[in-house]
Amino acid sequence: MVTDAGDVPNQMITVEVAYAKPDKQSLVTLTLPLGSSAEQAVHTSDLLNQFPEIDLSRTKIGVFGNVCDLNQILKEGDRVEIYRPLMLDPKAARLQRAKK
Repeated sequence: MVTDAGDVPNQMITVEVAYAKPDKQSLVTLTLPLGSSAEQAVHTSDLLNQFPEIDLSRTKIGVFGNVCDLNQILKEGDRVEIYRPLMLDPKAARLQRAKK
């Protein structure tokens, strides 16, 4: 609702931030100001404190499975995913499974 020509109320969006390890998964729902970045969502989620192995300078993140930059502006309902590094190249893993 706009009350005056130059007066726009603070708009908020709801987003999720997800991180998963083989033994533990976390999904945090947040309400953030419109225009917030993926990096802001990750910091606000407190997952960096819960999982100290996450290093945003080396860790890839994405929105709904699509890798994105930390400065990606989020939209209502987005899910930011923090990815773990691959332990084995997917092609090598398929070859190993095929040999068995």
